[in-house]
Amino acid sequence: MRISSLSEKKFLEKVFAARQFSKSDGALLADTLVDADLRGISSHGIQRLAWYTRMIKEHIIEPQNKLKIIKETPTSLLIDANKNMGQIATAFAEDQLIKKTQKLGLSVAVIRNSNHFGTAGYYTRRAAKQGLIGIALTNTRPLVVPTNATEAFLGSNAFAFTFPAEPHPFVFDGATSIVSSGKIQVLAKNNQPIPGDWAVDDHRRVMHDAQKVEDNLAKVAFTEKQPGGGVLTLGGLLQSNSNYKGFGNSLVVELLTGILAQGSISADTNKPGHHDFSQFLLTINPELFGNLDDLKKSAEEMFDRLRHLKHLPGTEIMIPGDREYRRYAENLKQGVVIDDKTAAELKTIGEELAIPVPEAI
Repeated sequence: MRISSLSEKKFLEKVFAARQFSKSDGALLADTLVDADLRGISSHGIQRLAWYTRMIKEHIIEPQNKLKIIKETPTSLLIDANKNMGQIATAFAEDQLIKKTQKLGLSVAVIRNSNHFGTAGYYTRRAAKQGLIGIALTNTRPLVVPTNATEAFLGSNAFAFTFPAEPHPFVFDGATSIVSSGKIQVLAKNNQPIPGDWAVDDHRRVMHDAQKVEDNLAKVAFTEKQPGGGVLTLGGLLQSNSNYKGFGNSLVVELLTGILAQGSISADTNKPGHHDFSQFLLTINPELFGNLDDLKKSAEEMFDRLRHLKHLPGTEIMIPGDREYRRYAENLKQGVVIDDKTAAELKTIGEELAIPVPEAI
């Protein structure tokens, strides 16, 4: 079914208020989920609400905790998210970096003791709106099996990079694994098979049953004793397809998040008391190197040339961000898609909190 993004946002704000988030924090959390759904990134939209609710009840997320600035310089921030949602600390850090970068050209932030932070591109787009380059990284629970391994160790470890351009900024936002676990969750909820070689069992055999993979990932991500199996790195199953490059990408994110933040690496976030994620943010003023309008024009000309390359019949060449901005405009008019299982979860949450759920349109 489809619901309007406005009704979705109002519902989410009421749910987060009932869960003891402040009004401003609840509005931010709602906006990140609605934004993901509008862009067609349903893996990080309202379907995450039931998961967030469980973590709040288990005190993995502490809604009333306030972030702490541990260390600050004119060009850097080290922040303790204090077990609250990652969106709250990351949005705060990004806004501070924008101010610092506008003054001094570039700045960096590292966040520890955090939680899931939604889509990484949500924050880098904030930088792009101010004419800045944005980079955002996060580690996650252990979901990804390294090259030749049979058990998970790495997180899906999202990476976003945004560069100012028109008609919209360049936005690359994706997991450094072959797929995010959220996409497998969505397939499982819709009783659909996994279309590619995304996940393996404890003998490194490819699995296509989304529900079986999701059930295994729940054990992998939340159980200290690893049952084996997980999501593959970029490059897939075989070393001959250069999956060690995906392995390397994931390790770069681990180093810049868990290690640099002095928090937990992904492999340890499923241990009792070790639920913490870490984030890394970098903003750069491109005018350190040239006139912003000239740089944007050069980028736009490159993208235009790419879009018009010879290509296979019935296909099109899309630049990162094209699909999401197109979907945003469409879904703003016709509403966002909610699968039946997520709709049932929302009904349960609504009944528990006495909050009317959004109606189908």
